Amino acid sequence: MDRESSLLYEIIRLVVPKSFRPEVGSIESRKIARGEGGHRGPCSHAHHTKRVTIATDLGKVVTRMQLERSEVAFFIYTNGSTLRSNLTQRFAITDQALHNMTTWPLVSVPRDESKTQTYDVVSKEAFQARLEDFRQKISSEESSITEVMAWYTSVNAAMLDHLTNQIKETDNSGVWRYLIAFKNLLKSIESLGISSVYGINYFGRGTLVGDNYVSYVRHDILGRDLLSGSLTYVPSLKHFYAELTNSMSDYGRIKSRRDEILQNQKRKPSVDDAIAYFDSMATYVDELRKLQRELRHMIRDYVNSTLQDASNKEVAGIAILALVLVVSPIIIMLVRNAVATIQMYAANLAQKARELKQEKGKSDTLLFQMLPPSVAQQLKQTQQVPAEYYEAVTVYFSDIVGFTEIAAENTPLEVVTFLNSIYKLFDARIECYDVYKVETIGDSYMVASGLPVRNGDKHVSEIATMALDLLAASSVFQVPKRPGERLQIRSGAHTGPVVAGIVGSKMPRYCLFGDTVNTASRMESTGEALRIHISLEMKKALDAVGGFKIAHRGLVDVKGKGLMDTYWLECKDGGIARAAELDLPSFFEDVRPVFIRRLREEGTL
Repeated sequence: MDRESSLLYEIIRLVVPKSFRPEVGSIESRKIARGEGGHRGPCSHAHHTKRVTIATDLGKVVTRMQLERSEVAFFIYTNGSTLRSNLTQRFAITDQALHNMTTWPLVSVPRDESKTQTYDVVSKEAFQARLEDFRQKISSEESSITEVMAWYTSVNAAMLDHLTNQIKETDNSGVWRYLIAFKNLLKSIESLGISSVYGINYFGRGTLVGDNYVSYVRHDILGRDLLSGSLTYVPSLKHFYAELTNSMSDYGRIKSRRDEILQNQKRKPSVDDAIAYFDSMATYVDELRKLQRELRHMIRDYVNSTLQDASNKEVAGIAILALVLVVSPIIIMLVRNAVATIQMYAANLAQKARELKQEKGKSDTLLFQMLPPSVAQQLKQTQQVPAEYYEAVTVYFSDIVGFTEIAAENTPLEVVTFLNSIYKLFDARIECYDVYKVETIGDSYMVASGLPVRNGDKHVSEIATMALDLLAASSVFQVPKRPGERLQIRSGAHTGPVVAGIVGSKMPRYCLFGDTVNTASRMESTGEALRIHISLEMKKALDAVGGFKIAHRGLVDVKGKGLMDTYWLECKDGGIARAAELDLPSFFEDVRPVFIRRLREEGTL
């Protein structure tokens, strides 16, 4: 709040006349007297006052130097034959503006008319001496208009840079929009003044040659762009600018003369035309200075309004502060109670959140045992999973040879324990491959690769390697109540397209449909014990991949398919890794289903 008040005070010093700000001074005086603002004491206040005073005085000097430059340029262009005004009087006006400056900022000015070197002027007396020395060298016969223009322009540019640096364009407060427009308008007048000097040269000399023409175009365009920017920053100025231009009887002639200069066609030199052009441009620039005064009034009104709002807010703030001090004991007590309640509620909420997260993890674990993770996530998010077509998938089936007799010789619990020990091993081994276990029905074990996440051509080699692995691993099992007899499984696989999706709303399952599933099942049912029966399509896919040894079986009569040319998958080049789980003594100790054991370990069951 203190920074905003100080900033407003500086803005007022810059753009508002003294007659409009007596109350502001009293406010600032009261602030200093009360010692407000932390470290911002009298010294800091004096520093800001000095900076604002420099900016104000520099603005006046820039305006006087602009007018002096125009008069000197006109004097040189007309070879001294015509004076628009008395140069001595114009010099005196500029000197008076310099004399009124209370403090001189450090600015760099050209050392000579060629503008090849600059030096820092540390006092207004030094600048006054340099200016007088330059004026003494001005001659209608000997002075170069380029050197004169360069000297005046560089001096004005140095002062304008120092002046406009006081305006921080990055500030977001409303008054800075007006100040940026004020700065652009000041620079626009500077550029238009420079271009008018080259315009006088055109009418007085008949043409603009080389760099003079380029300089006219650059400063003319820059001046108009800066003016347009000012009108854009403060749209309300557009109406005032339109009234100014409409009131100028010679405004249309100014535009036509500008177009004539831009064409730069050689014409007959005319001092009268140069004088007329210079008078019209001077009138136009004077009108722009009216626009500048109007903008200053807008800034003053805005600042006054802001100060009034700030004063009202200050009164309201004091009243609120007094009220808070009165009721603060009650507020503190209520806040303490509220904080205690919130903390207790937050602790309970955090505990519930942890419990909910644990329960969610358990439910996700069960869900991921039933459905593929990607399908389960989609089902949770959208409540539905549309069926999807897969162009190339390899499906695997296996069952236990003689399972009907084994089931008849053992109790149901012994059968379940036997099956679970087998499927436990199978489930552990398929984790090593990019496959998905679809389901188990009795002694039948169904696996697929290439879905629900497509894996290119890897599905056929993944299923083939897995089938060999499961066949080798199954041989470690002994058939219950048949000493010395090892488990035998029959396997079959086929490659082709399938459609997969969620079936049912009660206990949903991820199911596969299509002739590929039926053919894979037929490969298993028509196969032989301890062998892997594959179709011609899968054989061709494995040949494309390479690395497997396949034997031709011949034609087989397949139910529903007729005669089919089939093959035996015998081995993989280089063999397969032995199931590491089989070497663990504890692997066969707990044959309960994995998810049931995990839930019991977590204490849910």
